[in-house]
Amino acid sequence: MYATLLFILFRLFEWRIATVYALAIILTIVICDQLCASHLRPLVGRLRPSNPDNPLSQFIHIVKGYRGGAHGFPSCHAANSFGLATILSFIIARKRFVIFIMSWATLNSYSRIYLGVHYPGDILVGAAIGFIVGYLMYRVGRSVARRVAERHMQPSHPVMGHVSFSGMSVSLRVSDVMLGAALITAMVITSIAI
Repeated sequence: MYATLLFILFRLFEWRIATVYALAIILTIVICDQLCASHLRPLVGRLRPSNPDNPLSQFIHIVKGYRGGAHGFPSCHAANSFGLATILSFIIARKRFVIFIMSWATLNSYSRIYLGVHYPGDILVGAAIGFIVGYLMYRVGRSVARRVAERHMQPSHPVMGHVSFSGMSVSLRVSDVMLGAALITAMVITSIAI
């Protein structure tokens, strides 16, 4: 599915702009995952329903012995799924696609309750985090894509694919992609270090 989503992204946009959005999507998932797993879970410390140390675990249906880690609030799966679904819903704003991707995120998140590794509240908070981060990263990605388009438009030279910002086709230099990748790498390393 992820390869198909990437293919769709690169079919809809000129490849350089699609790269900007792909980096924004990657950053969305990294931020959601790190915020939930590395920062909020240790801070809150709520045991998963399936955790053997949780008195409620004896009432939980455990599927094939899977219990997950010690803590489960908020759900990283829900944050990552809804972060991805949100940013893609704004980038690829087509009704059928939005219904599909939001349904996928909901089903993926529900599976965590079914497995007994999350409470519904874990899922709801994770989904809210994913929505907020996905929306903010969409805004950042759109802003960067517009600046790149305005700075590097070359109307006399044809470009692969087509993307339109105020009716202009755009191209992106390799140095801009490298700079963007370096900035994202620095942000990820800083997030992990904190």
